[in-house]
Amino acid sequence: MPNNPRVSPKDMTAAAALLTEELPSLQRLRSAVEGALEGKHDAVELALIALLARGHLLIEDVPGVGKTTLARALARSAGGELRRVQFTSDLLPSDVLGVSVYDQRRGEFVLRQGPVFANVLLADEINRASPRTQSALLEAMNEGQVSLDGQTIPLPDPFFVIATQNPQDFAGTFPLPESQLDRFLVRVRIGYPPPQVELRLLLDGQTDTASDVPVVLDPARLVALQREVHRVTLDSSLGSYLQAVILATRSSPMLALGASTRGAIALGNAARARALLRGRNFCIADDIHDLAVPVLAHRVRLSTHADGFMPTRDESEAAIREIVARVPVPL
Repeated sequence: MPNNPRVSPKDMTAAAALLTEELPSLQRLRSAVEGALEGKHDAVELALIALLARGHLLIEDVPGVGKTTLARALARSAGGELRRVQFTSDLLPSDVLGVSVYDQRRGEFVLRQGPVFANVLLADEINRASPRTQSALLEAMNEGQVSLDGQTIPLPDPFFVIATQNPQDFAGTFPLPESQLDRFLVRVRIGYPPPQVELRLLLDGQTDTASDVPVVLDPARLVALQREVHRVTLDSSLGSYLQAVILATRSSPMLALGASTRGAIALGNAARARALLRGRNFCIADDIHDLAVPVLAHRVRLSTHADGFMPTRDESEAAIREIVARVPVPL
């Protein structure tokens, strides 16, 4: 087992024991979500990694391939309160965060909390809203709190944002700014279902597969699992490998903007969550290598594009994939 000077043998033993106890719950959680989105094992795993690592999930794809289904299935299986907001061009920040309303009986202003005050917020088609409304979520996603009328109000724990967005070349979309994209731990693409799954859906005529997803966790148990992610071992050699990947994005001529320190921390947390989800209390090089694209590709900018123009998803992913392939993997 890898060595980590910050984790004592006692802590490692305790983490291994807890992992053995919680592994069935993780397996049930994964099976529940995969039951609603058949044939999309990779997308489901990335979504669960974001949930366990206390990050947020951005699902990007064309309409009608299961973005909202994945979001609803993940939220339902994880337990807690789910609220959904359909983002539109006329949506205001107060429609998401809340607003103070004057109560005549009490003779004072009373805060009416918005849908952001939930364990899971489903922001559907987030890039149809204006940048002003998009940015209303920044503090909530980064700090787990909201500032309203001079008050700082904590959000429920856990707090998880699942945002879906259409490709940026679709009509009526506003590209998410870099600061907003950076708050999402991973970006996931679902893609069309396998032919045999699509045929079954056509024959059944069923579109709401998320409604049958069982609840396998409650908020308290989910928080406990999230805390265990940080006890997963990432040894010094893997830390150096992770840093080498990040430095490579900053020095590559393909990129005008490389990954930030926040991106590096996000990749480490995602690697730990993947290890936990796969039944390990230590990371391996594959955890970092395989997650580099979904964690980093939306945080960089290609050098071939002018300022203010975001690269396409395929271009940025291809650049990260090529950069990572050049970094030696520790043995």
